[in-house]
Amino acid sequence: MTQMKEAKLLRITKEVLTVAEDEGEPPDVIRRNVAKGTVVIVKNVKREGIRPIGIGEGLRTKVNANVGTSLDLCDLGLEVKKAEAAVRYGADTVMDLSVEGDLDEIRRAILKAVNVPVGTVPIYQAAIEAAKKKGSIVDMDEDDVFNVIKRHIDDGVDFMTVHCGVTKEIVDRIVKQPRLLGIVSRGGVFLTTWILHHEKENPLYANFDYLLEMAAECDVVLSLGDALRPGCIFDATDWFQVQELLVVGQLVERARAADVQTMVEGPGHLPLDQIEANVRLEKSICKGAPFYVLGPIVTEVAPGYDHVVGAIGGALAGLAGADFICYVTPSEHLGLPTVEDVRDGVIASRIAAHAADIVKLGARAYRRDLEMARARANLDWKGQFEQAIDPDRAREIRGRVALKEPEACSMCSRYCAIKLFKESLRTKVSCL
Repeated sequence: MTQMKEAKLLRITKEVLTVAEDEGEPPDVIRRNVAKGTVVIVKNVKREGIRPIGIGEGLRTKVNANVGTSLDLCDLGLEVKKAEAAVRYGADTVMDLSVEGDLDEIRRAILKAVNVPVGTVPIYQAAIEAAKKKGSIVDMDEDDVFNVIKRHIDDGVDFMTVHCGVTKEIVDRIVKQPRLLGIVSRGGVFLTTWILHHEKENPLYANFDYLLEMAAECDVVLSLGDALRPGCIFDATDWFQVQELLVVGQLVERARAADVQTMVEGPGHLPLDQIEANVRLEKSICKGAPFYVLGPIVTEVAPGYDHVVGAIGGALAGLAGADFICYVTPSEHLGLPTVEDVRDGVIASRIAAHAADIVKLGARAYRRDLEMARARANLDWKGQFEQAIDPDRAREIRGRVALKEPEACSMCSRYCAIKLFKESLRTKVSCL
């Protein structure tokens, strides 16, 4: 029985208790939100040894890290190291987006390597296997698609992106009225190509009820993908993006009626002044479903620094109500990320999520900031490292120079404002 079904029956599951403990919320609040569909609990019933996480209303903003092989660099060991690094630096989930090598082996290795929920995009494997075995992506059939989905579910995948909202009607229109960057979603392009070739409806949309049955068997969360997300800020919030969201909103309601947990994926590239509007639009159309955003990317001119760009967008999105941030690494738009890129991407997104949570959740989020402020006030460097999001980097920077004043840092040394102020206070008090 799914978490949503249990919640609707007023039952508090052990997974609800775990999420309540982790979030500092009463269990019945979590249960009610799972029943409404504004919170999802991510954990495949077949997956053992991982702690379920909650994503959605009133909960800490979560961060996802993508890993996976490419045609140019296919190294299973490297991708496992990236997944492990992502978790070590604070990713709440990992997604395997591999497109080369033994995709079943890679997925299973990543599932085994990390103790957090793992997501996938099954249409990648279905399309790639069709191309290798039958000659072309368009040669995949509906059975190919759903057989791959079943393999992912049976392996223990906890959530999966499914591009159900890119319908034939939308595809027919985008061919006649192209955007600047067209479709940048790989899964969206695979399905668009198939729809155009066969002149048939998207199989994930046409067979959505069957997909719901499959997801319900192991309580896999469906992440309703944004195949038509804008690939640049000039395509943001256009007809195609909004039309897909309207379709997804209907699918969310159908999933809730079937007691299947869903979240909704969002852009993508957005200028700063459209981020809040996009979050509000998703929350309205999809009746409060958890919102999963990539970045957003708020400018096009920062290759090599897109983890910074994504963190700017992610902080604004989180503040506006987004629940789940997909990290962006310095390699975005350039190449496959390294382990160090993964670390930088996770840390940047965690900072963005935490900054938003300080405002959204108040004391539940800022206790750590308060401890950091107190440690700074006391020139307590050990305490500062303990509260740092990346203590290794903080220690490394502080240790670059031999310090003349161990209480201070190498920027201020004996002229440290905090140190001088404390000494001034002590002198004043002693004179009274």
